[in-house]
This record gives sequence, structure tokens and C-alpha cells, in this order.
Amino acid sequence: MEKRKCKLCNTPFVGRSDKIFCSSNCKTEYHYRLRKATAKEVIEINKILARNRSILLEIIGKNTKQIKLPRLILDQKKFNFKCHTHIIKNKKGKLYFYIYDIAWMEFSDNEILIIRNKTEK
Repeated sequence: MEKRKCKLCNTPFVGRSDKIFCSSNCKTEYHYRLRKATAKEVIEINKILARNRSILLEIIGKNTKQIKLPRLILDQKKFNFKCHTHIIKNKKGKLYFYIYDIAWMEFSDNEILIIRNKTEK
């Protein structure tokens, strides 16, 4: 058996060829740190998504299904165009950027179309 180094603490150890930690404590600590770092990133992204969705809801209102407005309005509200949940391409090749159930589409004339997808309950 060849000696390897622990993925967490670099301590040399001998064991199975697929073993990467010297002990169960190192394995537990490694995965704890990984989850903690991942959770922090997810919390930050979720804050941005929630803020973006709130901005879109404020603009579109309760009863409006879609609205077109200048991009400048979203820029002034500090809307983050880089953060969305998914993208859908329509038949004409235009991209809809979604935040859960609300989408926006950018036009070349710096106009934004905001659309609410009503889900049937």
C-alpha cells in the first residue's frame, strides 16, 4: 500500500486506494467546511433573487400580466440583470430571463418587457 496525504490536514496515511482522509474527523470537518461555504454563497444569491423579484413585482403590480418600460427604470432600482433562475428561448429566438414565475426580455432599444406567468392552482 502506498502512502497518501489527507485531503484536509496533509497527514500521511496508509489505507485503501480510494481513501482520501486520514480519519473520520478530517472527513467530517472537510464536508462541514464545504457545506458552510456553499450555504453562504447560496444565501447571497437568494438575497439577490428575492430583491430582483420584489423589484419586478413592484413594477408589474398585482393585476398586470405584462408591461414594457425603459431599462433605465430597472437600473435606477439597482436591478441585477446577471442573476436569474433560468432562461427560455421563444420560437423567434428571443431570450426570456426568469426569476421563478416572472420573466423579462431585453430589446435592442433599451426597453424591457416584464411578463408574469400565472400558474394554475
